[in-house]
Amino acid sequence: MAENNKLERGLSDGVLVFDGAMGTELYKRDFFVNTSFDGLNLSAPDVVAEIHKSYVDAGADVITTNTFAANRVNLSKFGLADKVLEINRAGVDLARSAAGGEVMVAGSIGPIPRRGGGVESSDGSREREALSEQLSALSGAGVDFVVFETIHSSAEAEMAFAAAGTIDIPYMVSFSVDRECRMARGEAFEKALSFIESAERPPTALGLNCSVGPDGLLQPLERLLELTNLPVVVQPNAGIPKQVGGRMIYMASPEYFATYAMRFVTLGAAGVGGCCGTGPEHIAELAKNVKKAAVAFKKSDSAAKKVASVELPDVEPVPTAEKSRLGAKLAAGEWINTVEITPPKGYDLSAVLRKAERCKEAWVDAINIPDGPRASSRISPIVTAIKIQDEVGIEAILHFCCRDRNLIGMQSDLLGCAAAGVANILFITGDPPKLGHYPDASAVFDADSIGIARYQSLLNRGVDIGGNPIPDPTKALIGVGADPNAIDMERELRRTREKAEAGAEFIITQPVFSVEPMFEFLDAIADLKVPLIAGIWPLASYRNAEFMRNEVPGVVVPDWIMERMERRETKEDQRAEGISIARETLDRLRDRVAGVQVSAPFGNVETALAVME
Repeated sequence: MAENNKLERGLSDGVLVFDGAMGTELYKRDFFVNTSFDGLNLSAPDVVAEIHKSYVDAGADVITTNTFAANRVNLSKFGLADKVLEINRAGVDLARSAAGGEVMVAGSIGPIPRRGGGVESSDGSREREALSEQLSALSGAGVDFVVFETIHSSAEAEMAFAAAGTIDIPYMVSFSVDRECRMARGEAFEKALSFIESAERPPTALGLNCSVGPDGLLQPLERLLELTNLPVVVQPNAGIPKQVGGRMIYMASPEYFATYAMRFVTLGAAGVGGCCGTGPEHIAELAKNVKKAAVAFKKSDSAAKKVASVELPDVEPVPTAEKSRLGAKLAAGEWINTVEITPPKGYDLSAVLRKAERCKEAWVDAINIPDGPRASSRISPIVTAIKIQDEVGIEAILHFCCRDRNLIGMQSDLLGCAAAGVANILFITGDPPKLGHYPDASAVFDADSIGIARYQSLLNRGVDIGGNPIPDPTKALIGVGADPNAIDMERELRRTREKAEAGAEFIITQPVFSVEPMFEFLDAIADLKVPLIAGIWPLASYRNAEFMRNEVPGVVVPDWIMERMERRETKEDQRAEGISIARETLDRLRDRVAGVQVSAPFGNVETALAVME
């Protein structure tokens, strides 16, 4: 690692938060397109400085100079071609003043246009000279690193990599691609990456920016991570509107933006930020949640490695068939019917108990009890499970979330479950707090679902989380979750295998609407021999389908389902269609899975039971 490479150090220490758009913020302040936004470094420095400061206050680790188009070619359109050095130096000074001592300053260099066409159609001499001039100005002014932004073509990439060899400061190159990973004119960005090999100095990082919104960069990020070992920074724009219910809605709220930033980090992004259309409010929401998540992920990884190093004693756990009635049916290969009922937000459990009683009458095997779904605060799922088992006489499958407890609390609750006879436990990592109504709550994440499953395996062998013996081994039936629609399927399969190695005895999936991805997932894990229970969500209405499709990560609702739901005009007809679709899905899956977990949408267990008739 180079001693003066702050970018490299920052990316290795954790997830870096970059700033958002500069041009968008300038436009909001009544500077229109007949103005050189870069020239404002000289004519309106206080405005530029104020925008930089707003991003620093929002929590950005990196702010980018207002020099995206501060090259001779662009500035000549405003009669400022002789001000290249002055404008770039001023841009650096303004950013540096706002950054203080902790925040990094990146020198922004955008594509250099060619009169009458793209850079690909010229010999590039004019563009190379303009690029070299701007690069020299930024480097001399003292930026921490340079970022070549919004690279549209392999020709632009070649020019950037070649120019970077003339300076001795770190740099990154960021590409603008569509959903299918194509640059302008249909070029695959693999072609642009090929120039790294011939670069005199390799970049410190690569990036993806702009595109068609946050969701448009998920697939390109996955692809770029496969192609490079370099850190990747993702900075989407605010996106284009989506048609929802006949209206065009911009899905660009700070919360929506931060939710996708979390997905980028989960996939492996080393830095996240914003591009056109994003502002300090987006970066503030992003920084608040991504930084918490980055700390949590590190803690979870550390805890998982620690527990994996604990030597298991020579104590055989209780066999699956002897742990619970559910375990006995799983071991015997018998079909499993379960219904998911969410605990109430208050403390009155009478309605939940009535629903559990109705399920028992319908010969349901167990009631799934979610633990704070979508980071909501509800009555203790452990108390709910105990009440259902004791007062109704039907087994519960307790969802056990890692988000809200440290290791001490998790062990206490698991021992409590053993004492209360709650044997069936589904271990999940949990949604980040920002998804719920308590976004400022701390996420603990001392372990993830793999780590806590391993902890339960230790307890089942008479060893606690710290490797110390306990008097009586627990008898928990260990369940884990899986997502057959995962964006990063390689990661999902790897984690599923790690869960099996940690001791998983059954798997429950996210809701399945399209069976083909489920079949592919089942084929990929067939050798694990772990029974899989398919999640089924009977859609309650067309609006419910829209919500699941657009707002719930990990759920894919195909177009054909949306079309079928839309054809039904009344709410009751839509509910009936949702039940019909769920039944068809169940029928197609029946020969490949061990059973189903059918959700009760909006608490309506009759809908769930209708699916299983």
